[in-house]
Amino acid sequence: MKSLLLPSADSPIYQWAGFVLFLLLLCVCLGGVFVWLTMARGSKAKRKRKLRHHRPTNPTLAQTGGLPPKRDINQPPPGP
Repeated sequence: MKSLLLPSADSPIYQWAGFVLFLLLLCVCLGGVFVWLTMARGSKAKRKRKLRHHRPTNPTLAQTGGLPPKRDINQPPPGP
């Protein structure tokens, strides 16, 4: 008749249980980091979108009156 004692710490059952527990804790930690990163990144993206919405933009050529008139061929280009 077998004794009803617990298996020793060297038994494969305890080794597998420790390995499975390690994998479970690793998945929980990585999942927590992933959730934290997605939440932190989401709030920054919303904040940047709000700031860009209120910034003034440079006027287009149509808003400023278009291109300047053509220059005469004999006239030198404006210099600094």
